[in-house]
Amino acid sequence: MTMSEQESLRCSSARNRGGVQRVEGKLRASVEKGDYYEAHQMYRTLFFRYMSQAKHAEARELMYNGALLFFSYNQQNSAADLSMLVLEVLEKSEAKVEDEILENLAKLFSQMDQNSPERVAFVSRALKWSTGGSSKLGHPKLHQLLAVTLWKEQNYSESRYHFLHSSDGEGCAQMLVEYSASRGFRSEVDMFVAQAVLQFLCLKNKNSASVVFSTYTEKHPSLEKGPPFVQPLLNFIWFLLLAVDGGKLTVFTVLCEQYQPSLKRDPMYNEYLDRIGQVFFGVPPKQSPSYGGLLGNLLNSLMGSGEEDDVGEEAQEDSSPIELD
Repeated sequence: MTMSEQESLRCSSARNRGGVQRVEGKLRASVEKGDYYEAHQMYRTLFFRYMSQAKHAEARELMYNGALLFFSYNQQNSAADLSMLVLEVLEKSEAKVEDEILENLAKLFSQMDQNSPERVAFVSRALKWSTGGSSKLGHPKLHQLLAVTLWKEQNYSESRYHFLHSSDGEGCAQMLVEYSASRGFRSEVDMFVAQAVLQFLCLKNKNSASVVFSTYTEKHPSLEKGPPFVQPLLNFIWFLLLAVDGGKLTVFTVLCEQYQPSLKRDPMYNEYLDRIGQVFFGVPPKQSPSYGGLLGNLLNSLMGSGEEDDVGEEAQEDSSPIELD
């Protein structure tokens, strides 16, 4: 590109930005006067005009700022509609995933009514876009941003789900400490982190499994410092993480046998360990019927068609997800 072409491109971009700012000024004035319906329709008209002209950046910026404006006036329906149009621009323009875009999407999510169906639809569509429309479970960075938002809302179970699909073991541990302290029984303090570690390992995320365990056991006010720990289940998890690093099946097998009394506290533990045996120790999958009901749904959400492809060397490449109806 020649110098004159570059200069022309810069001038064109500046003109477009100036045009967007002028339009936004008029729309803001309509909203401030309380003409919400009229302003909403103007935003939609401009969206389709910009899209027909392939002005994707301008369309996205206008819809994003418009959504935030409507949120500030508690116009949830209009704001949610423009938020969906932000996603439509991203999908149709095949925009690259960038941190700034992910942060913008998380901000829109944080402004939405916590109980609205639009919020559920928005997050599902945003996660799908973030992985190029594939069947994966979403970009780890977006999951992390969503998890933090839900944590602030004290929606711990949903926050926990998104942390599991992020790479933020430390943040997950800090959330679990708060979750356990505010909602859990003292007798279950070890179970909060055990479940998270086992699920991270099922998702082949060994690093986050280690970080969530070390951070949780260090920061939880009800736990004495270890290892070794007072709670047998925590000792099992500690030994398991060491065994995963070593990759020796005999160690894994003996460990699971020795700690069966602790593992029987939750019927899901042995299901997770079956999967961990396949992933890290080369154990062949059990020939058993597909799981159904709540158990099947949980395993499917963790280990089904949305598995991450970034498998470490320790994982078996031919390890298939648990098939579910």
